Amino acid sequence: MKNLIAPVSALAALALAGCAAGARLNADAGPATGGRQCFWANSVNGFRAVDDRTVNLRVGVKEVYQLDLIGPCPDVDWASQIAIQSRGGSSICSGLDAVLIAPTSIGPQRCHVRTVRRLTPEEVAALPDAARP
Repeated sequence: MKNLIAPVSALAALALAGCAAGARLNADAGPATGGRQCFWANSVNGFRAVDDRTVNLRVGVKEVYQLDLIGPCPDVDWASQIAIQSRGGSSICSGLDAVLIAPTSIGPQRCHVRTVRRLTPEEVAALPDAARP
């Protein structure tokens, strides 16, 4: 499992880029089959990039969220750390709420998120090891 930059470390490491990571698991997150599917950025404790457009996040102990990025995010599939920035300081419920930040050889790359979806336990179990955070 790859590491997520801790909120304090992300602030220090990415301060020049004006980045910050946000809060904790949202208590009003709905079931995987309906309702709001939200999480707080600092509840993310691991990730796996499926490719340069899809990233799976481990949130808390059991939940996995899949981020579909608007376009390719260079080097995210090679990154050992990423940061998630909440765009309004609130929980992340949709693609408009978050930006993924990945380090590159020329500095942090801000990758905009198209969709956020919590995977069902069955979908998580079916993930190949390379895609499971």
